[in-house]
Amino acid sequence: MEKQAKQVIVIGSGLAGLAVAIRLALQGKRVTVYEKNAYPGGKLTQRKMGAYTFDAGPSLFTLPHLLIDLFHAAGLRAADYFEFEEIPEAFYYHFSDGSSFYTHKDEMLFRKRLSALFSEKEVATFFKHLSRAKLRYEATAPLFLERSLHEWRTYFSKAVLPAIAKVPRLGLFGRMHTENEALFQDKRLQQYFDRFATYNGSDPYEAPALLNLIPHLEHGYGTFYPKKGMHQITEALFALAQKCGVQFEFNKAVKRILTQDGKAVGIRLMDEQEISSDLVVCNADIRFAYEHLIPEIPAPKAFDRLASSSSAIIFYWGVKRKFPALRLHNLFFTADYKSEFEAIFNGKGYSDDPTIYINIGSKQVISDAPAVGENWFVMVNVAADNGQNWEEIRKSVRTNVIEKMSAILQQDIASLIEEEDFLDPPRIEQRTASIGGGLYGHASNERMAAFWRQANKSNRLKNLYFCGGSVHPGGGIPLCLNSAKITSELIAKYEN
Repeated sequence: MEKQAKQVIVIGSGLAGLAVAIRLALQGKRVTVYEKNAYPGGKLTQRKMGAYTFDAGPSLFTLPHLLIDLFHAAGLRAADYFEFEEIPEAFYYHFSDGSSFYTHKDEMLFRKRLSALFSEKEVATFFKHLSRAKLRYEATAPLFLERSLHEWRTYFSKAVLPAIAKVPRLGLFGRMHTENEALFQDKRLQQYFDRFATYNGSDPYEAPALLNLIPHLEHGYGTFYPKKGMHQITEALFALAQKCGVQFEFNKAVKRILTQDGKAVGIRLMDEQEISSDLVVCNADIRFAYEHLIPEIPAPKAFDRLASSSSAIIFYWGVKRKFPALRLHNLFFTADYKSEFEAIFNGKGYSDDPTIYINIGSKQVISDAPAVGENWFVMVNVAADNGQNWEEIRKSVRTNVIEKMSAILQQDIASLIEEEDFLDPPRIEQRTASIGGGLYGHASNERMAAFWRQANKSNRLKNLYFCGGSVHPGGGIPLCLNSAKITSELIAKYEN
């Protein structure tokens, strides 16, 4: 008698939820995804306002091979589902003293640009630091980012010995900013490298120096962009999931994960309907999961030591003018980076002089804005919601951003905004079930943060697994895809 395929329920259709559903369907399992919203993708979605189209969430695309691997696993060509291109000159950086530079994929050209601003010694140190980032990534990725840290076999794998040999150079015991400050006399270069802590919602003044490996993703692998915008990643994975037989139930919020005799046995929806399954994979924010989906199971004690990641206030502005000096990604630094992070993690929750990130998707997808306009995604890092008055904060941040950008660009930005919407921590929580609107679950402000993140396989309930940006290995598109792969491999190992 043929063995019946196991039924798997995936809670949430964020990027990791889509990816794990695909991988499990390819294992021969019957997979159904339950999603509270009417659309897939979680934060990686799209919105339209008038003649403007915006990518609503993640805007940086690196390591595209991780996405391509999903299509190859299904025996399909990724190019049949989505196309992307490398962006040689993706980033524009502006400092508080008025200086600025553009990054470039071509190292010689980039060196020339840096040399116009910084000393020969600082420029040489810049590229040495990138070489160290590469070493750290290549030494640790096979161990920390591509495998479960909670399986003892990981520590007996071939990936361990190279990492151990390079421990003195990995930055496991120092702090990110402390290392950058020791390397560079110029505070602008300290800021440049410190900013990569924000890629997982952390504070560079507290985060381990190991996070200085992150620049290698951009400088080593490159920066890319889907030809139809970031939301095309979601559309492609959604189409692939359906091709693989994954079923989707939208507008179906999960109220509880059902448990019996120490096992996850299904889910209960908000309308009290109960659905049984052999396995449950939770792609929801891990703090939301413990508070609402499995409240009878206490959260790991280690969570008490981890701060929430930062959240954000995001403005979607349809701007009726083009700015040729700006690029796809633009960063305008505060004069006092340390004070900004202190405000976010230890103070009132936001800075009066914030660092401003502006993504302009229409620089690549021309149809996303009118011929005389641009679609600005304007993001300022703030604390997660803890009862602050976000209406007042949002108004204050908007005023500060408009004043700062008007001064830098020598234009009255307020008068150019013809379409507008926003996200703030409460809205982010409402739409994505991320507690407090934290963008990445927990911050990596502790040396042991990587080990304290939620494991992909529950050690308290059988048949329950976790994936996504709030669990191992972390947030961001590449790590979410790795999380889905790790989870699917654990399921293949333990549940077949």
